Amino acid sequence: MTTDSSSTNRAPAEGISTFKGRERALRADRLGTGGLLLSVLAATAPLMVVAGVMPTTFAVMGIVGQPLLFVVLGAVLVLFSLGYAEMSRHVHNAGAFYAYISRGLGGTAGAGAALVALVAYNSLQVGIYGIFGFEVSGLFATYADLEVAWWIPALAAALAVGVLGWLKIDVNAKVLGVLLVIEVLLVVVFDIAAVADPGPEGLSLHAFNPDTLTGAGVGTALCFCIAAFLGFEQAPVYAEETSRPHVLVPRVMFLAVTGVAVFFALSSWALTVATGPATIVPTSQEQSAGLLFFLTEDRLGAAFTDVLHVLFVTGMFAAMLSFHNVVARYAFAMGREGLLPAAFGRTTGSSGAPGTGSLLQTGIAVVLVLTFALTDDKPAGDPTAPVLRLFTWGGNIGALGVIVLMAIASLSVVVFFVRRGAAGAQAWRLATSAVAGTALLVIAGYTVKDFDVLVGAGPDSALRWILPGVIGLALVVGLVQGAILRARAPETHARIGLGNEAFQLEKEAEHTP
Repeated sequence: MTTDSSSTNRAPAEGISTFKGRERALRADRLGTGGLLLSVLAATAPLMVVAGVMPTTFAVMGIVGQPLLFVVLGAVLVLFSLGYAEMSRHVHNAGAFYAYISRGLGGTAGAGAALVALVAYNSLQVGIYGIFGFEVSGLFATYADLEVAWWIPALAAALAVGVLGWLKIDVNAKVLGVLLVIEVLLVVVFDIAAVADPGPEGLSLHAFNPDTLTGAGVGTALCFCIAAFLGFEQAPVYAEETSRPHVLVPRVMFLAVTGVAVFFALSSWALTVATGPATIVPTSQEQSAGLLFFLTEDRLGAAFTDVLHVLFVTGMFAAMLSFHNVVARYAFAMGREGLLPAAFGRTTGSSGAPGTGSLLQTGIAVVLVLTFALTDDKPAGDPTAPVLRLFTWGGNIGALGVIVLMAIASLSVVVFFVRRGAAGAQAWRLATSAVAGTALLVIAGYTVKDFDVLVGAGPDSALRWILPGVIGLALVVGLVQGAILRARAPETHARIGLGNEAFQLEKEAEHTP
């Protein structure tokens, strides 16, 4: 990906058409540290990770050292966050990833990153509808003896999330926060119970032994585990809606990534303690996504397990709502800067929410859920059933997109500060960004290489290239759009990544005698 000379220290050049009116800016002072942290952490869906991602990683990859993988990934993402958070002090834009990449690598690269972000976060959000519908359908069958097709609760959730997308972010933060806190508390209760009543091998720390990470499956296991962290990188998306973004965004990012790393490392270790490290893999293969519920029923009883099932569903709803908010804000930023129609770049109603972007995401979700529902000709428990394909395909396409964005953002951090003449002052942050970017590129490579494993397709299946190709296609289309804008609409191209700054600079110019 090449850079262009318009990327550094850009301000609206003479003749650039910028933004007028409050509807072109998200409402500031609406989020503090707590609200921002809850909004970000809700996307990690802790219970979905502990009950879904962790057993799948143990079962599919056969690697006992998953707790150590969370520690390693936490270290990599802290290194990434050092440069990423420093960028957030200089760039406040709801299009976080692509805004940062635009400032470092130029508007054309930013246009490519914008479309990748829009596709990736849409994929993550829509993918969760699949597993949400599957689980809610199961709850109706178990507790109400009622058969409900998975797509009915999925569509209902899509509409409910769409409505909440129109409301104030502080309302959403309260919804997300309550669900998140309850989820975390329930997992902590299980962790304590597992430590208090360990399996046949006692309180073994074998899962933290580096020897457990030997084998061909480590790279693919990293792909599974990094998906558990997705959400912390969303903090800068809300920068315009905080009173002190240069303080709150870095603070929330570090709290999120370190908290997630410690929480998931300890929780995955608790799973190995409950079964015993020697039997965690075969037990996971036998129980699959039912592993956590199997272990809690034995230690904490049926009532606790029933509550856990319900919170598993509400946690997924919280994650859907969080990703929906991010997609809406990316669409808002892109509309404001000419990468989407101008209607997306305006806030709506008294809430000041990016309503058009919210409608876009809801429409995409409804169309995709209906598409998979219309092709649903297999039992829901079949791993090839559309309900589960929606989850695995969407989740892994989205995870790959975010990994690619983080790797490119790491490079943009280096270029941004070098071009500003701050390489010396920021030397250690540039070094950590380079290390993190290299590690993320390696993980992205493993993700593409083993995509057939990640989505449960055969090694000869065309899906192993078609599905990751969605991200590649988004990148190419975005780059082409950026190149066309640079040639035909240079004033729009120069605006990419500036966001609300272009509007503020024009206001200052209008008031200058």
